Amino acid sequence: MNRKTLLVTGSSGLIGSEVVVHFDHLGWEVHGIDNNMRADFFGPAGDTRWNQRRLEATCRNFQHHELDIRDRTGILACIEQLRPDLVVHAAAQPSHDLAARRPFDDFDVNAVGTLNLLEAVRRYAPEAVFVYMSTNKVYGDAPNELPLKELPTRWDYARPEDYNGIGEDMRIDQSKHSIFGASKVAADVMVQEYGRYFGMKTCCLRGGCLTGPNHSGVELHGFLSYLVKVNVSGGIYHVYGYKGKQVRDNIHAYDVARFIEFFYNSPRSGEVYNIGGGRGNSCSILEAFDYVEQLSGRKMRWEYIDKNREGDHICYISDLSKMRAHYPGWDITKTLPMIFEEIYVGWVQRLKGGGN
Repeated sequence: MNRKTLLVTGSSGLIGSEVVVHFDHLGWEVHGIDNNMRADFFGPAGDTRWNQRRLEATCRNFQHHELDIRDRTGILACIEQLRPDLVVHAAAQPSHDLAARRPFDDFDVNAVGTLNLLEAVRRYAPEAVFVYMSTNKVYGDAPNELPLKELPTRWDYARPEDYNGIGEDMRIDQSKHSIFGASKVAADVMVQEYGRYFGMKTCCLRGGCLTGPNHSGVELHGFLSYLVKVNVSGGIYHVYGYKGKQVRDNIHAYDVARFIEFFYNSPRSGEVYNIGGGRGNSCSILEAFDYVEQLSGRKMRWEYIDKNREGDHICYISDLSKMRAHYPGWDITKTLPMIFEEIYVGWVQRLKGGGN
């Protein structure tokens, strides 16, 4: 029996590294593409080399490839050589704020890099399953049009029909996305199109807050990871608008990797799923402060800035109904308290060791 081959882009990042570990444990041959572009985007705090070294030291069947997904010739050659059974595309420029300052880099990484991979797979591995880590920002600020009610510590949906959160039928146009959101829309639609037009087995996973202990969280990206890091290190956290009551649903990277395994085993073409923690794993910034304070025993130091980020969601909870219907064997296994504890322990260990 031939060992199956997986190619992961952004393999040193949060989702990429979790996927590497998950499929390595399953006995796959795993190849990772990463050029530590995150350090260029976010400086030393965003550096992911520590995670690359961890994978190389602990995974039996993992090989790292120092390659930029914007390098079309390099990507074509890589896919031609490997001819993978599964491609998980998790490499991205992930920040709203940075995209506005570096729009060419943002679009070239997020949109053009995705096209490079899709076309390479179509040419050299057309039977492969292609999973793209998209984002809930493809909806722009359209979710903010849902009626909301203000509670003591969070915003929430006012109508009973919205209780489970945002479904895949939420519109993706005629809203403000941020430049980052727009480049991800371009990639998202292209992944769908390669599924529908060419019949490839593709899906877009429109992530809410993807998190876990192996996240190199920074202020511009990585909500829970960065929040816990600030508390542990004694820094000051900046809250941008909405009274700190803005809500996100948080999913552990492990549960994302598990869903990708389910999709590979029973793939579809041109599919779209909202993937997040759902209502059960949702929290506001103020509620997150309480969680981390209980773990660390240290009060959160924070400052309020009375202006929200452009296109930011006030309340975003992923409706997981479609995922659960298509893949009834999959569900959330990591609860919000478990996630907080893992991130907290991870940062304590990394900061003791002088890590980012």
